[in-house]
Amino acid sequence: MSTENPQNPQDPESPEPAENGVPAGPGEERPAPEETGRQRLAAGLWPPRVTRAQLVVALLLFVLGLGLAIQVRSNSDSSALRGARQEDLVRILDELDGRTKRLEDEKQRLEDQRRELENSSDQAEEARKQTIEKERQLGILAGTVAAEGPGITLRVIDPKNLIESDMLLDAIQELRAAGAEAIQVNGVRVVADTYFSDADGGGVAVDGRKITPPYEFKVIGKPQDLEPALNIPGGVIQTLEKEQATAMVTRSAKIVVDALRAAKQPDYARSSSS
Repeated sequence: MSTENPQNPQDPESPEPAENGVPAGPGEERPAPEETGRQRLAAGLWPPRVTRAQLVVALLLFVLGLGLAIQVRSNSDSSALRGARQEDLVRILDELDGRTKRLEDEKQRLEDQRRELENSSDQAEEARKQTIEKERQLGILAGTVAAEGPGITLRVIDPKNLIESDMLLDAIQELRAAGAEAIQVNGVRVVADTYFSDADGGGVAVDGRKITPPYEFKVIGKPQDLEPALNIPGGVIQTLEKEQATAMVTRSAKIVVDALRAAKQPDYARSSSS
């Protein structure tokens, strides 16, 4: 009687025992081994699976944490004032009010200085302009500067040389009375101290300077007043014509009086203003 040997576990054709002790038959698939708890935990944690809701929650938590940090810092900055006594707080407020008042006063003072500087600058500029204008006017009267403006030209032709100095002086006086502002005769400027005299050998001298006919007066003033002043009955024109002279008056919109005199320093007169 023969005895059969048990199946050789190394025989490839021998069936393998099943997981529950039941051998798997030929042609059947063996089930996958069951995972342990640690393996399942590791599979759930990695790789991480992040949903949109989780991202939103994380962002909100970050913003909330940032706000809390800022609030804590702000509270720490003002902790010194929070712990101060009421008297200290009142003193601090008084100091702030005093500082504000001082700053306002300083601002007002600077604004006042600025206005004063502007006004003084304007006044100085206006005074300078007035001084220049006054100097120009006095220069015209003194004959130290040239002048131009409307006026007349009086031309006296004396063929027989019968005109004397007093006749020309009368013409000057009539013109001044009619409002003449600047006069020159044959290139000699007529001013307040101008004098006429008869020259040696005939003729007329103005301020010691001999002039010869024809005598030409250039006069700046209102022509409507100057010409009639010379033509009044018995006046300058008729007097000159009696001496067989010819006098012609011509109005002009622009007369140039450019004869100049040197400015003189008075020897005795001084300004009485302090």
